[in-house]
Amino acid sequence: MVELQINTTQNVNINFTAASVGERILAFVIDLIIKVAYSIVVYQLLFGVMNIEAWTAGMDYWSKVAIYVMFYLPVVFYSLIFETFLDGQTPGKRILRIKVVKIDGYQASLADFVMRWFFRLIDLNLFGPVFGPIIALIAIISNTKNQRLGDMAAGTSVITLKHKINISHTILEDLEATYEPTYPSVIKLSDNDARIIKDTFIIAKKSKDYQTLIKLRQKIMEVTGIKENLQNYDIEFIDTILKDYNYYTQNM
Repeated sequence: MVELQINTTQNVNINFTAASVGERILAFVIDLIIKVAYSIVVYQLLFGVMNIEAWTAGMDYWSKVAIYVMFYLPVVFYSLIFETFLDGQTPGKRILRIKVVKIDGYQASLADFVMRWFFRLIDLNLFGPVFGPIIALIAIISNTKNQRLGDMAAGTSVITLKHKINISHTILEDLEATYEPTYPSVIKLSDNDARIIKDTFIIAKKSKDYQTLIKLRQKIMEVTGIKENLQNYDIEFIDTILKDYNYYTQNM
């Protein structure tokens, strides 16, 4: 599995697992089946139920083409439409629990999805139904972040959402019934702040990244207005901040 480290706008590194090649292929196949099914249904409606040939008998060639293309536009813009309105997911990606994210920590925007869709025409469709996917597959496998050409251009990647969640992955902390908080001003933090603090704290403590711990402690004191570190070490201070935040938010 490929691990992606995303640096957020708060200069916090968060680790994600890139979707595997198998997951992306299966999601692609599911989406392809949906598009083919839609195309078959539309064809039956147009030439069977609606008898569109009789309707367009008096039209010129290009007018007929424009009408046919209009009905098949959802297939052309399939990935762009769904990724935009489903927050980086198509039906295939949603079933496989994978999604498109920015690798710089920002939320993927419409412009990013448009860029991915445009390059899909190149790395998936330009070289035909066989060689196109093969080229995209080669790009994903050879890229350190499992990106196809569209991902590279848009600065995105596809991650898996299949994580086993336990208390260490949340902002929750185990507190004893007799716990006494130290810093009341931690209520100035938001749940998202607490999550970022905990994610960064766990990673920095594990890797013994003391510089990051110092910066994290300084940022916490700046945001909360805490003037003095009553603990001896940054690790103890940050651990206390997380426990205090849980104490106050769980008892509000």
